[in-house]
Amino acid sequence: MQETSDSGTAVIDNGNDRPITGRVIFAIIVAALGYFVDLFDLVLFSILRVPSLKALGITDAEQLTLVGKRLLDIQLIGMLLGGIAFGMLGDRLGRLKTLFGSILLYSLANILNAFVTDVWQYEILRFVAGFGLAGELGAGITLVAEILPTKKRGIGTTIVASIGLMGAVAAGVVANYFAWNHCYLIGGVMGLALLALRMGVSESTLFEQTKAQSVAHGVVRGNPLQLLWPPRRAARFALVVLSAMPIWFVGGVMFVFAPEIGKAMGIVEPIAPAKVIFWAYLGVVIGDVASGTISQFIQSRTRTMIGFLALLAASLALFFAFAPRNAETFYLMMSLVGGATGYWAIFVTTASEQFGTNLRATAATSAPNFVRAMAVPITSIWLAMKLDMGAVQATWVLGICCISIGIIATLALDETFHRDLDYLEH
Repeated sequence: MQETSDSGTAVIDNGNDRPITGRVIFAIIVAALGYFVDLFDLVLFSILRVPSLKALGITDAEQLTLVGKRLLDIQLIGMLLGGIAFGMLGDRLGRLKTLFGSILLYSLANILNAFVTDVWQYEILRFVAGFGLAGELGAGITLVAEILPTKKRGIGTTIVASIGLMGAVAAGVVANYFAWNHCYLIGGVMGLALLALRMGVSESTLFEQTKAQSVAHGVVRGNPLQLLWPPRRAARFALVVLSAMPIWFVGGVMFVFAPEIGKAMGIVEPIAPAKVIFWAYLGVVIGDVASGTISQFIQSRTRTMIGFLALLAASLALFFAFAPRNAETFYLMMSLVGGATGYWAIFVTTASEQFGTNLRATAATSAPNFVRAMAVPITSIWLAMKLDMGAVQATWVLGICCISIGIIATLALDETFHRDLDYLEH
């Protein structure tokens, strides 16, 4: 195990001798299926917001938006806190134990979601589900990143993210054929079924080495305060989060409030949330595969992310130029915007690569959930801007601001494609 300063500098390419065995392949498959279930459950509320709230007696259009935003905020705050908690546990107890606890918690919460009879019950269960959902992606990506050779790491994490994102597409399909409460039951049961597969996955060797070293040499593991100090490390974490913030501007505003945006554009046919999620995440999956492939080809995470941020700006312009024509064009353009956010796989890989083994799960689990939680202030700003500008102009202006911040943050990040992950933070 290497020792480093807080800058995170590591020796290059010492991890290329890690063998790709059957157990490694199985771990990648299970991590991918775990993220599939995670995304299925995560986007369900975006799809089921209107029908579920109407079933609880809320029918006013403005209240559907406001109560829906509050529930989304509660879920995202749960994810923020869960990301910190499960990240810390991932570095202290292990990547696998974190995955077990995460999937059990959000699966049970989603099953109970099917039986809510009042908004306050919905709020509690969306918080619990969000808290549990927070642990899946970071722990899975950290595990896969640590067991693969350095040069193959991006391929493995892209497979996990791409298959996982199909869970959102599946949610869009399922919501077309089942009642809202049955959709929650399906998601919860799938999660519990996945627990059986988890039993055959082995713990990361790098984590076991760090665990042994922490006992012998007093290495601190899983302390979230280490992300805040020293300042260089705090800045590194902030840059990681801001680099992906535009993704959840799209996810938190454009995907969730697509019906309101479509109405403001003058589209006569009501925009269906399930169709938005299906077409948008179909684009995201294609974008994720493309970003992972491009990253491997040019051997650069940061240049790939910059390219996709530029593509996101262009796709946003095309969306507002063509989407108002009709509902079918709206869905098609939403798919294009989704594809431009497809650097999520590269982002989560970068988040895991930026920090040492004793802090990696904490950072890799916290970062995606900090990004998701950014949707809370972003949607609040959007709603405030919408009152003065209207939904269309507010979305355009806020989107360009978010993309600009993302580009600046990405330019300031260190390139990590060739970084060996066998190092520590001090």
